[in-house]
Amino acid sequence: MLVEKPMATRLEEAAELLALAETSAGVLVCAPHTLLSPTFRAVHRAVREGLVGDLLTARARYGWAGPWWNEWFYEPGGGSLFDLGVYNVTSLCALFGPAQRVTAMVGMAIPERTVNGRRIPANADDNAHVLLDYGGSRFAVVTTGFTMQRYRSPAIEVYGSEGTIQLLGDDWAPEGWELWQNAEGVWRVIPESDPHWHWTEGLRHLVDCVEAGRPTVTRPEHAYHALEIMLAAQAAGRDGVARRIESGFPDPVYDTEWLDLDAERLVHDRRSHDGL
Repeated sequence: MLVEKPMATRLEEAAELLALAETSAGVLVCAPHTLLSPTFRAVHRAVREGLVGDLLTARARYGWAGPWWNEWFYEPGGGSLFDLGVYNVTSLCALFGPAQRVTAMVGMAIPERTVNGRRIPANADDNAHVLLDYGGSRFAVVTTGFTMQRYRSPAIEVYGSEGTIQLLGDDWAPEGWELWQNAEGVWRVIPESDPHWHWTEGLRHLVDCVEAGRPTVTRPEHAYHALEIMLAAQAAGRDGVARRIESGFPDPVYDTEWLDLDAERLVHDRRSHDGL
């Protein structure tokens, strides 16, 4: 079974889905599917292999001017965090691990919207800055909203003790990535390995895992953790009080064949840059 993001709008409902996934003979995959892209797999491996040292801080961004085709985006249960911020939250936790604490500024900057040519009142958040605490004074921020007309900046910037990784494009539509290592002193640009990868790839992944009898990379626990973070951010936006996060975020376990292909591409890129 595949469910769109968020997996629920209340934590109690999400917990019921988790329980069903653990006891059912079926397989549950929850959007978003950013962790499945070849580019994110390569970035994840680079982080786990210590290419930029210990992760210290990060920032992520995803937004646009907002949907015009359905009113529910601007009703309670909708909003920019559930629709957009969930991508960045999921990606950052896959790199840093589970968040321990959250605070945020979340609100509605544009009180009226035009949907299908009709003006409607907005009743959901459209602007958010979420601060994630991963412990050990390691922080990340997510900037998201139906408040951005255009941008030209990386989707995710990860800063480690020995270097930097930048994921280009959006994390749901990556355009390759960049690597800076202090020891080398140059930027490595690794192009997108699969320009045809699509954000709906979660469905194919679900079918492949069912047919092969292997676990999925994206776990229901990932979606639950992201929902707990977003609900905590909304609450912190109302009263300014940081919230503790109780759930975990299992480290993604990837297929060995994919990882080998990513490693070969990175080595090839280095040799090409050095003229070898």
